[in-house]
Amino acid sequence: MRTAYSVETVRAAERELMARLPEGALMQRAAAGLAAACAELLGRAHGRVYGSRVVLLVGSGDNGGDALYAGARLARRGAGVTAVLLAPERAHAAGLAALRGAGGRAVGTGGGEALIRRADLVVDGIVGIGGKGGLRPDAVPLAEAAERSRAAVVAVDLPSGVDADTGEVRGTALRADLTVTFGTHKPGLLVDPAREYAGSVRLVDIGLELPAEPVLEALQHADVARLLPVPGAESDKYRRGVVGVAAGSARYPGAAVLAVSGALRGGAGAVRYVGPAARDVIARFPETLVSDRGPKHAGRVQAWVVGPGAGDDAGPVAEVLAADVPVLIDADGLRLADVSAVRARRAPTLMTPHAGEAAALLGVEREEVEGGRLAAARELAGRYGATVLLKGSTTLVADPGADPDARAATAVRVNPTGTSWLATAGSGDVLSGLAGSLLAAGLPPLDAGSAAAYLHGLAARFAADGAPVGAHDVAEALPAAWRDVVRG
Repeated sequence: MRTAYSVETVRAAERELMARLPEGALMQRAAAGLAAACAELLGRAHGRVYGSRVVLLVGSGDNGGDALYAGARLARRGAGVTAVLLAPERAHAAGLAALRGAGGRAVGTGGGEALIRRADLVVDGIVGIGGKGGLRPDAVPLAEAAERSRAAVVAVDLPSGVDADTGEVRGTALRADLTVTFGTHKPGLLVDPAREYAGSVRLVDIGLELPAEPVLEALQHADVARLLPVPGAESDKYRRGVVGVAAGSARYPGAAVLAVSGALRGGAGAVRYVGPAARDVIARFPETLVSDRGPKHAGRVQAWVVGPGAGDDAGPVAEVLAADVPVLIDADGLRLADVSAVRARRAPTLMTPHAGEAAALLGVEREEVEGGRLAAARELAGRYGATVLLKGSTTLVADPGADPDARAATAVRVNPTGTSWLATAGSGDVLSGLAGSLLAAGLPPLDAGSAAAYLHGLAARFAADGAPVGAHDVAEALPAAWRDVVRG
């Protein structure tokens, strides 16, 4: 499992480690890892480090010190290294001396853009993990020059101008091809929009001792494999769980079909469908158990999925929310669900909004949710007392206890799989059915949501393979994604 920790936690761990190490040893560890990554990048691009032109963008403080020490190592290997000092009077003195001693040089910002145009590699050491807001005005021209140049850009710990704790980008930020981060991932490296600026991320172990509970975690294949239900010798369709799907309408019958398609591939033993699209569902999936008597009279289920394509019919939503089983609410169901009814539920609830739906529920603009996805997921989970799966370029799953200020906050899950081709009509309906089936099979909502998102994103990659896909293609690729996960 990949984990991320807050700036405060990282700072505390660094202080504790520095107290046990010789002065400067921790920075040397970081610089060694940074220099090795830069050398590898130069080797791939140019076949050598010797003779390469490297520009360091150096701010004040330790982030700039890391860049200077790494630059010194590259200079000793024959690279031509120039540090552009954004605050010469506050540059890391020992790092600057090391660079000059190795044959590198330092200049002010005046000629920085011309140097960047000729560079093979630009190292972003402007702002560290404590930075807030976008780049300062004097750094913006350098960031823009780096983006226009042909040079590879390597960020030190995280790209300058992004928020390490939230993933927000409030202003201009420097876009990297590679981010070399130290000790642990920071949330901003895993959550958009900041994640988009990080490029590939390499983690360098510098010996930090971190607490057991991170603020953010990303499941990997092995983690998901441990969560997925496996029927035993005594299992039958009812012991494996039955998921009910209350979805679709005369206008949107396809939403019901797609939700059922996901549910049938999610590990539960049977799927009950309730709604006006029964004929369409049976035509596509004859194994589905259908009913036209409403959720209360559909028969026993271990979990409900409600809302995809429901239109304006609030009745099924209210009936499902009154059920004493786990419930997943999606699409129209999110709009029709009364917040007090959701909060009053004793059984688990999983809500699966996209950014627009989350914005409507929170009473804010969509751009605010997209720019602060982590905060939005946490706030929505707290407001509804439900687990929230916030879909999008970065899919997040937050339990109600995910408030970082809470004494025993639970980690938010970030989904590492997916493809931009997944932004297609109906794909969220497939995800809802899949997650609902995992709920019916017995997974808690945090696990059901994050495992479903992982499989869904992986299936989309398999189905797309570089080309456009439809939601039905994603559903049909779910068995292949499941097999890939469990086989490792």
